Amino acid sequence: MSEVLLAAARREAERLGHPFIGTEHLLLALLAESDLRLAQVLSEAGVSLDEARARLEQGRRGRRPPTRPGADGAPGLTTHARRALDAAGGDPARLLAGMQADAGSILNRLLRGRGARSEEAPGSEAGAAPAPAGGEQDTPPPSPRREPRQKVPKPAPTPPRPPREAVRTRSPRPAAEPDEDDEPPFVPRLAVQPRRPVRVPWRLLLLLLVPLTVVLNQMGAAPALLFIVACLGVLPLASYMGEATEHLSARTGPTIGGLLNATFGNAAELIIALIALRAGLIDLVKASITGSILGNLLLILGLSLLAGGLKTPVLRFNRTAAGMSAAMLALAVVGLVFPALLHQIHPRPEELNAFRMSEAAAIILGVTYLCSLLFSLKTHKRLFSGEPHVMGGRIWSTGRSVAVLAVATGLVVLQSEILVHAVQEVTRTLGWSELFLGLIVIPLIGNAAEHATAILVARKGQMDLALNIALGSSTQIALLVAPVLVGAGLIMGQRMDLVFQPLEVIGLGMATIVTAIITLDGESHWFEGVQLLAVYGLLAAAAWFI
Repeated sequence: MSEVLLAAARREAERLGHPFIGTEHLLLALLAESDLRLAQVLSEAGVSLDEARARLEQGRRGRRPPTRPGADGAPGLTTHARRALDAAGGDPARLLAGMQADAGSILNRLLRGRGARSEEAPGSEAGAAPAPAGGEQDTPPPSPRREPRQKVPKPAPTPPRPPREAVRTRSPRPAAEPDEDDEPPFVPRLAVQPRRPVRVPWRLLLLLLVPLTVVLNQMGAAPALLFIVACLGVLPLASYMGEATEHLSARTGPTIGGLLNATFGNAAELIIALIALRAGLIDLVKASITGSILGNLLLILGLSLLAGGLKTPVLRFNRTAAGMSAAMLALAVVGLVFPALLHQIHPRPEELNAFRMSEAAAIILGVTYLCSLLFSLKTHKRLFSGEPHVMGGRIWSTGRSVAVLAVATGLVVLQSEILVHAVQEVTRTLGWSELFLGLIVIPLIGNAAEHATAILVARKGQMDLALNIALGSSTQIALLVAPVLVGAGLIMGQRMDLVFQPLEVIGLGMATIVTAIITLDGESHWFEGVQLLAVYGLLAAAAWFI
């Protein structure tokens, strides 16, 4: 993590034209990475992210503290930044804790409202650590060094200038090597700051599509328009369901929380599949099962590797945990596609009772799912711990979480009813097959919130968590969602079986093998993400032309 943080701080220093990397650049790097801990600390002190970023960027403009230059001539670390990183071991949480413990650090001065512009006593610096015993420094003395400035009597006061000259530019200082402990230059501030634009969360904007879907349905709008609006309306509802589940997990503890995440992780997609099953769209439901697994293994894992690999050349993750998840997924997929394989190799498939075979497979998969919960949440939970997903802000109360989950679930049911009723007209007017809708469109809508989380944490370098989301969700689809749909079909009087088309079986096999190969060595890079996306594109094209 220290290499990632240092690389981000170096980019901030180069962006500002600074020939050094100080503690202010480390904080700017954490702001650029959207670090939730730093955001929470600033929020509690009443300091906005934009204000903090502006103060840090103005803090040492034009200054050149003594540094140890990098081997390639890149900006080097200041003494205080290097000590802060060494003390924290590269961990952002420990780095912030160390800065908060130091009363003279740049972070504490920023929280007190003075930021990097405050006057500091000689010898203080942001993130400074006590000097080593014997007065030795860990950097060679720069040459030449200027003697500290002496106090001189203040000149006679001059007449005040007109208000228009209150804000002026300062000419650049001579290219000298000032002492690192010199006070930073004064940057005057305007008395009246411009009002920041109000940002509306994307979920609130998309949430307006929910009542719009109802209105369009009552007005008898075009099926294609109604289908698109209903799909987009499911996105914020799925996001609220996932967030409410996370807050409930934080309240109930890791064991119950893991069970809740496993149960409600694919709730939106399961609701859509149940309503489609009741409407008799068997092919659409079966395609949505395989489409969800393929979307997690190829699309989401590919985007996660691409997002993380663009910032880090080599992505590393827990090989043991990833290999265990890949093995569980492979066994689950084998059980899922076994009825289809038996149907293909049977000499007289018309005499084979595929429906009864699917019921038996559903029971076996359901029992396996219960055993997987016992394995991952109880007996071997240390193998699946990985990096926790830190939530920003306050945790919702249990009542609020349950209420949000219940309301979002009810609205998803309403949206799914409208969406499914428009499917038949969409397939007839637009020429889209049920295989394409179930394999590509429905999984993207139902799992959008979970997919966004995987990509976000991968961009922050938490590849263990991203892999756990992609592989765990796929395993849950095969072991839980598919058996539930088979049982629901039995209750509804629909002959829901697990006999998939050859394209789906081949796609599941290839995706599982490729994922296992990627997780063998515990390392990856962005090009492997591109290759996964290419395979997903080929499958989407094949489903389109069938």
